[in-house]
Amino acid sequence: MIIKRDTLLKKLVRSKHNGMIKIVTGIRRAGKSFLLFKLFVQHLNDEGIENSHIIKIDLEDRRNKDLRNPDALLQYIDSKMIDDQMYYILIDEIQLVNEFEDVLNSYLKIDNADLYVTGSNSRFLSNDVITEFRGRGEEIRVTPLTFREFMPTQSNRDSAFEEYLLYGGLPQVALMDHIEQKKDYLKALFSKVYLTDIKERYGIKNDDDLSELIDVLASSIGGLTNPSKLERTFASVKHSKITHQTIKSYLNYLQEAFLVEKSIRYDIKGKRYIDTPAKYYFTDLGLRNARIGFRQFEVTHLMENLIFNELCMRGLDVDVGVIIHNTKNENGVSQRKQLEVDFVCNQGSKRYYIQSALRLPTEEKLQQEIRSLKLIDDNFQKFVITEEPISRYLDNNGIVFMNIHEFLMNENSLS
Repeated sequence: MIIKRDTLLKKLVRSKHNGMIKIVTGIRRAGKSFLLFKLFVQHLNDEGIENSHIIKIDLEDRRNKDLRNPDALLQYIDSKMIDDQMYYILIDEIQLVNEFEDVLNSYLKIDNADLYVTGSNSRFLSNDVITEFRGRGEEIRVTPLTFREFMPTQSNRDSAFEEYLLYGGLPQVALMDHIEQKKDYLKALFSKVYLTDIKERYGIKNDDDLSELIDVLASSIGGLTNPSKLERTFASVKHSKITHQTIKSYLNYLQEAFLVEKSIRYDIKGKRYIDTPAKYYFTDLGLRNARIGFRQFEVTHLMENLIFNELCMRGLDVDVGVIIHNTKNENGVSQRKQLEVDFVCNQGSKRYYIQSALRLPTEEKLQQEIRSLKLIDDNFQKFVITEEPISRYLDNNGIVFMNIHEFLMNENSLS
């Protein structure tokens, strides 16, 4: 089955001929090679580009071992470029080439060369794109399937939402028929691939604390935390002497490996960022669930994580909102309270405030969810996303209520 990745494909297409190296990154097994070598090549063919002008090199293929030598790779590509027409150079797993930066830079000044590469594993993580390709590379981040992309893989639409929350959106998992197969694959992928990548990259020999940290994050998605708080948890519960500096490094490693994303707090009224504490969300829910043995299936937190991932996929910068609210207690004594807005999303001049609310069973619960939104006095749009079977409506406070399925299935649902 061909799973369409239209949003990602559009990003690649928009980047054609821009004079930069297109670097396709992202978590392993999310479909980077498929996007570049299948979907993008099909686009080029549909545009009339002949295969002789699409130079495809899979460096993971043992048959291409010799091309992992930078000079051999240069010579091979040069031998394929025999006229002045545009050539599309597609290289999979570029990190397998020593001095790959020099190879790629050699083609930046050639007018009829358009470069696309993928990179992953312990030698090519997120930070490398910034350090190695300053001003010369454009990163295109491949994520697991969105729910909208995931739906065509499912025969039972009624259970698709729960299936997605439980096993996530890695394409290979989505196409598996058996539950045990999904579970075993995800568990093995986490321990034997992702953790191995991080340990190799940073020379971590004793990974007990790293493993424990991942378990803590997986058990508390949507919760505010910071390295100092985690250090105290490790000391009291795990009797570990790990320092907050080491924890901070580990958190950075997990982000660079695309396993988790950090969302920092934004003081909406004070209009300033509060770097700590922050929230950490998993890039793929299936991997998160596999890490803790599929034991904590808390739909409230999983749905919040899902909404965060969808917002990021749409190109929004997503923060956690905080409102400092002055009020009085029952004795008339003034006090300051912090109210949370799940997500403050920015994209250029646009901003959206979003609350994730699994259920709204009572008027009291509804008022609790919108209390913070009502205190925001600007004119940006406010949303409550819920699993309740409702049709989209606008309340008297100017807040839009919508069902989670509408939000996920309609990429323009915030418009």
